[in-house]
Amino acid sequence: MAIADPSEDTVSLAAEAGRRAIAAARLDPKQLGLLVVGTETGVDHSKPVASFVHGLLELPRAMRVYDTQHACYGGTAGLAAAVEWIASGAAAGRCALVICADIARYGIGTAGEPTQGAGAVAMIVAEDPAMLAIDVGVSGASSTHVHDFWRPLGHRVAEVDGHYSVQCYLDALAGAYRGWKERSGLTSEQLARICYHVPFCKMAKKAHAQIWRCDLDDRQAGDPFATWDAAAEELAAARAFETQVAPSLGACSRVGNIYTGSLYLALAGLLDHECGHDRALTGERIGLFSYGSGCTSEFFSGVVGPRVTERIAALDLAGVLARREQITIADYEKIMALTKPPSDGGPSRGFAFTGVRDHRRQYVR
Repeated sequence: MAIADPSEDTVSLAAEAGRRAIAAARLDPKQLGLLVVGTETGVDHSKPVASFVHGLLELPRAMRVYDTQHACYGGTAGLAAAVEWIASGAAAGRCALVICADIARYGIGTAGEPTQGAGAVAMIVAEDPAMLAIDVGVSGASSTHVHDFWRPLGHRVAEVDGHYSVQCYLDALAGAYRGWKERSGLTSEQLARICYHVPFCKMAKKAHAQIWRCDLDDRQAGDPFATWDAAAEELAAARAFETQVAPSLGACSRVGNIYTGSLYLALAGLLDHECGHDRALTGERIGLFSYGSGCTSEFFSGVVGPRVTERIAALDLAGVLARREQITIADYEKIMALTKPPSDGGPSRGFAFTGVRDHRRQYVR
């Protein structure tokens, strides 16, 4: 799993991801009119992470800049706002930069320790998408007030009711997926691939089994006299998982849980795996499910764009992962115990948090 360097925080991760996205898209920053950062590990009660990122990337003044928060759904909230801003015509030809950035921390010896991670995913949202064209207005949502996961003010690590949270995720998925089915007139079997929010990789398998059960229950409701072979259905579900979902889990299995960015890391991993060398998925529709504890969720879809191979190559996901530094358990435990960045500098690349002076957080490139 990925562990943030002591001088890396949500701001530095978000800024570096945003810088890479702008460079990979060869975008003139003057074309941006909106910056949204989805995060649940903010650094200030009032000043958003997006404000810091706006300054570090020296983006234009004439743009909207804000954060979106609802646990792991926060990034999707930002993406939806950007898509609808463009679809409404309010963007007037401008683009949006949406960033999902988080550090998932649970503490040494806790049940959640294996599900930690850290990272950021940045997306350029435009009228003419190169990688994925979202089906605007075609989604299903499901929300309810639950205490499955939360982090009280002042707490460095989250509180989580693990088994209950898994069930909340699955219940929300059933509601959101059925809402998408109603709006789209499609079923999961008509999707080439499906990406899920991945707090841990086994959750994607549980999620896909839930989708399969929804489809089976809906078919049975439509034909109450039909009979079904349970063993055959279970085998079909397992085969569907290997085809539709497993290709999206490569990067997630190497990085771990990055909260708001987990779904979009799965999407990046899928496109890198399927489109890195050819146009296998071009023109195909894929499904995406976003879940945020507390809880809210959304199932939506999009069509893989014509320039995905070019853009996924510019992402260089394999290179990004390969440049990480492997550390020992002892070093990991020292990092986890730190409460402020070290005085001997930060990472060799990107942005670094250097400390707080006069209640102001300081960063360097």
